[in-house]
Amino acid sequence: MDNRHIDTICAQGCYKPKSGEPRVVPIAQSTTYLYETSEAMGDLFDLKADGFFYTRLGNPTTDVVEKKIAAMEGGVGAMMTSAGMSATLLAVLNIAGAGDHIVASSALYGGTFNLFENTLPELGITTTFVSPKASDEELEAAFKPNTKLVFGESISNPSLAVLDIEKFAKHAHAHHVPLIVDNTFPTPIFCRPFEWGADIVVHSTSKYLDGHAVALGGIIVDSGNFDWTSGDYKGLTEPDESYHGLTYTEAFGNAAYITKARTHLMRDLGATPSPFNAFLLDLGSNTLHLRMPRHADNAKRLAEALEKDPRIAYVTCPSLPSSPDYELTQKYMPNGTCGVISFGIKGGRDNAQAFQGFLKLAGIETHVADLRTCVLHPASTTHRQMTDAQLEAAGVRPDMVRFSCGIENFEDILADVMQALDQLKF
Repeated sequence: MDNRHIDTICAQGCYKPKSGEPRVVPIAQSTTYLYETSEAMGDLFDLKADGFFYTRLGNPTTDVVEKKIAAMEGGVGAMMTSAGMSATLLAVLNIAGAGDHIVASSALYGGTFNLFENTLPELGITTTFVSPKASDEELEAAFKPNTKLVFGESISNPSLAVLDIEKFAKHAHAHHVPLIVDNTFPTPIFCRPFEWGADIVVHSTSKYLDGHAVALGGIIVDSGNFDWTSGDYKGLTEPDESYHGLTYTEAFGNAAYITKARTHLMRDLGATPSPFNAFLLDLGSNTLHLRMPRHADNAKRLAEALEKDPRIAYVTCPSLPSSPDYELTQKYMPNGTCGVISFGIKGGRDNAQAFQGFLKLAGIETHVADLRTCVLHPASTTHRQMTDAQLEAAGVRPDMVRFSCGIENFEDILADVMQALDQLKF
């Protein structure tokens, strides 16, 4: 594990070229790798040796990025995937199957909610949703004998609810199941879920970790702290016949979870990132520690300005003292949250949608959390598949505007928002 400061890990983590080798992580644009003996190749397929034998399972460029982000989060290992959604899916399927159950926060990204609400039931996995503000009694009532994991977002997209990581972890561990946290919005610069009891972290690396909106990707990071023998996880604790009876917990110790994810699920499902996308992710992550404070500062200043504007119905920004999540924010991410805020515009859904069209600097995009300011109306886009009741549970109001502050000059961002508001009818 790299114990240097996270700033240094961002810039130089997990890649140390030797004399005469490339200073920048090279792109290993190859699907396969050459070995001199069949025995050497056989040892790789039996998981007796480390190495690369097919890019679906591992690649030198991707390997550097995986180690780097694992070090940033404080984990024992990581596996990059082709998209953030595949990271979430594989993180779940690695320990849950037909007949199993999940407890999840209701404040989730629309795609994640749809995965849990509609797609996973098709595979026989059901979910009970609880408010991120659920009481201890409400959390306890959500667990079933077949519950295999608890899932939440450190800062939810787009409602910006802050998860009480320590409380959710305590309840998960009392039932001998892990807590999986999506840490996409604050990134490890502002929040380190493992330090508060989370066991697995996932990211959509397409967001702040990349930061330039150029490369889809996701990643699963394993803390190495969960005791898989304490619960009902036969895929990890009993022999895997596809590897001649190997048992992951016996063979790989505290890296059993992430090893199984790669050698079993990635082998069979193939949600593999391209080496070039891994290269772009590494480039983006080099400056993560510089970008995140600027994002967070721009967002907080805009939220403060909008909070005073009579045309605004409400502002959601966890860093504001007026936020109901302010105490949790100070506990889990005292140095900042992210560049995303949300707000309601008086006049309801019609004004919220019209507002976007008057913006000149901010772009209307499905994307969020990169260096360029962008805006979206979630109720009519990312969350449009939800019912009104589901929207309310997810904290997504019809008049909500999700606004992702980039790293432009703050005065330019503010001026753009104000001129757009000036053109609305109230």
